[in-house]
Amino acid sequence: MGRRDVSVIGLGPMGRAMARAFLGRGHRVTVWNRSTGSADELAAEGARRAATARDAVAASELIVLSLTDQHAMYAVLGPATDELSGRVLVNLGSQTPQSARDASRWASGHGAAYLTGGVLASPPGIGQPGFSTFYSGPKDVFDTHRETLEVLTGTDFRGEDPGLAALYYQAGMDLFWTTVLGWLHALAMADAQGVGAEELLPSMSSVLSGMPDFLAHYTPRIAAGEHPGDIDRLAMGAASAEHVLRTAQDTGVDPSLPNAVLEIFRRGTAAGHADDSVTSLIEVLKAPTGVGGD
Repeated sequence: MGRRDVSVIGLGPMGRAMARAFLGRGHRVTVWNRSTGSADELAAEGARRAATARDAVAASELIVLSLTDQHAMYAVLGPATDELSGRVLVNLGSQTPQSARDASRWASGHGAAYLTGGVLASPPGIGQPGFSTFYSGPKDVFDTHRETLEVLTGTDFRGEDPGLAALYYQAGMDLFWTTVLGWLHALAMADAQGVGAEELLPSMSSVLSGMPDFLAHYTPRIAAGEHPGDIDRLAMGAASAEHVLRTAQDTGVDPSLPNAVLEIFRRGTAAGHADDSVTSLIEVLKAPTGVGGD
């Protein structure tokens, strides 16, 4: 792989890790950040420190963005729109599918190509094997720059719709954060009864280790729109969820999370799914109470 000019804009922990990965593979790296400390640090390691975001854009065809959100992107690149023509913006910050589509149109309006990325790694994983990033946007643009982007992580191209990479990423975050919060709530209930986190770990790990098999069994049924109660029934799930809620209340732990779960179970039961599988709740989640369509 030949040396490429790459600009990295946004030098939080992730941006710094990306810049260092590119430097480590011999690329010519230009960096910019609102505060100068991180840029100075990377300049000492061989990067070129741009005085302005506009200078960073002008320095490279490939612009990697590691910013908080789309608002930050517009604020940073707004003064540099006259330099965007012919550039490739690779946004590796968190974004929603719709904001990614909006940003793609904005970039196109200024003559730039736009790739959405969803990074499945923490900063220490950048440049290390075993991690990947979702990408979506123009396939020809992705193909042109894939080898360079693979310096950061493996690449998983999901399609030309710029919102798809963000969708896959946010779906993963939905599962991740919900699981983490459930784990913390379980630990809080156990702690209130004198059982520590280390004592609970084996049983919690056992529950999670069975989840891939659970997902694999039910996914074809969900895809087919079928929710037979041959293995589990929503009514029994609702009773279980209520027991979790009562346990939280009895132990003095915040009951808002299990209460929210039980409310969804109750809505499913009210909708006539009591004898169906718990997976029937996907129909409730697709049509939340009080939320209209697009």
